[in-house]
Amino acid sequence: MGDSSDRSTSLGALSMSTRVTITLPDEVYRRAESLAQVTSREVADVLADALALSLPASDPQAGPGMAVATYSDQDLLAITELELPSSQDRRFSELLDKQQSTHLPPDERAELLAFMQIYQQGLLLKARALHEAVRRGLRPPLEP
Repeated sequence: MGDSSDRSTSLGALSMSTRVTITLPDEVYRRAESLAQVTSREVADVLADALALSLPASDPQAGPGMAVATYSDQDLLAITELELPSSQDRRFSELLDKQQSTHLPPDERAELLAFMQIYQQGLLLKARALHEAVRRGLRPPLEP
């Protein structure tokens, strides 16, 4: 791991970030690069998201979409109904099925990982939105 870092604040987004230089094994970089290509993103963004998803938050309400208490009733209810678009849902299912029956090539493994991250983030956001909607009396609690 490198020891180089610097902190910066983005005034537009009012978010703080720290630039870190690290040394990665070639295979890890290739997987991140493949995922970046599949998702049309920068490698640095893919790696930052992977770290953010794999490290527990010190504040469970921190992060994008986590302050659902600030959303309007209409937006909150819309979030509780979010689903993957049908074409993405079909592709996600295909990849999951293929993973069960065979070894996925690196590009499809990266695509599956991207879908899994999107699904996990969406599920967490929906759960928080549902909790807030129930708290506001906009939806009845789910039955066990």
